[in-house]
Amino acid sequence: MIQSNLFQIEKEIPWEKAGEGIERQVYGYDDQIMLVKAKFEAGAVGTLHQHHHVQVTYVESGVFEMTIGEEKKTIKKGDGYYVPPHVIHGCVCVEPGILIDVFSPHREDFLNK
Repeated sequence: MIQSNLFQIEKEIPWEKAGEGIERQVYGYDDQIMLVKAKFEAGAVGTLHQHHHVQVTYVESGVFEMTIGEEKKTIKKGDGYYVPPHVIHGCVCVEPGILIDVFSPHREDFLNK
């Protein structure tokens, strides 16, 4: 079983480039779950993609045009969304912001850099 440290201190977690105008910090995880913070600049695009993980996301700040499957909505601070496994999803950042993502199981591709 893999497992992160028990505590994650924001200033000690490196930011990783996750796309043009997008950075992420990987917080706590084990085999079954992972918490990730993603920071977007205005205009940054979270390219449409799919994965076998369940994803639940909370909008900490900013405004995003979010697409999940055939649905598109504008979401902002305090909103959230759920993405079932293998469903195409992505976003465009309208106003700079931060998304808090939870994945199950963990995103192995975020650890194998």
